[in-house]
Amino acid sequence: MMSKLVVIDGHAILYRAYHALPLLSAPNGRLVNAVYGFCRMLLKIIADFKPRYLLIAFDTPKPTFRHKKFIGYQIKRPKMDKELSEQIVIVQEVLRVMKVKFLTKEGYEADDIIGTLSVRSQKLKIKNLKIIVVTGDRDLMQLVNKQTNLFIPIKGLSNGQVVDEKYVEKDLGVRPDQVVDYKALMGDNSDNYPGVAGVGPKTAVKLLQKFGSLDNIYCSLDKIESASLAAKLKKGKKAAYLSQDLAKIRCDVPLKVEIKDLRLEDWRNEATVEIFKNLGFRSLVRELENTGDSSKQEKLF
Repeated sequence: MMSKLVVIDGHAILYRAYHALPLLSAPNGRLVNAVYGFCRMLLKIIADFKPRYLLIAFDTPKPTFRHKKFIGYQIKRPKMDKELSEQIVIVQEVLRVMKVKFLTKEGYEADDIIGTLSVRSQKLKIKNLKIIVVTGDRDLMQLVNKQTNLFIPIKGLSNGQVVDEKYVEKDLGVRPDQVVDYKALMGDNSDNYPGVAGVGPKTAVKLLQKFGSLDNIYCSLDKIESASLAAKLKKGKKAAYLSQDLAKIRCDVPLKVEIKDLRLEDWRNEATVEIFKNLGFRSLVRELENTGDSSKQEKLF
């Protein structure tokens, strides 16, 4: 029988919920539209995937090691809306009541927590363990392998796409293990790291399909037919390797957690019902009775 570890990118799903749903207030007047969307999706994930283990990873508001390496990292990102940031503490309160483990790690991003837990869980060699990462962040495609898939919401909060190795290759044109070098070459506007000036997605794919890796590309500049492209690569070498370092998800974060701590047990309790009632989530109270139903997503694993 297959066991499942589901790891949820907390901020990515909260952000999606906040922008997908209209403003909604709890009986006490607190804004809870993101909380409601997050909880609704969490219940669906539990119902669809029936995980034995579950973790929510959150970012911290403080700078990470990436900001220290590159002062411009994420500098173009708008500051999180106060109305959204104030809902994070409510979500975490709900998770405590549901006995669902969540983690943050100062100096690192949620992506690094997810990567570390994924790699650590694979090393445990638990029989038939499937790892499912729920996120809207396509950078996590670098974690995809035979044991680890992504689940990316693609329409509102209800439908999503399972991302396996074949999907990554079809979508990006490179293998999951090449995603970091792909980002190193083309850069990233959202995170604001440079890549190689003048190298876009198509050129990055062609280079990686021919040479395999960033290191091999820079060992083979004399074999690149286009003199102008070779010149761009030579000029942008420092930026490429900086971008590679920034794009790479760290999988060795010192986390004081073991997989046994992530067992999903007794989450559907009286306290969960009570906090949903206090937040005004009457539809979710009713939904608690149906979380055992199977779904299309369940059949994919």
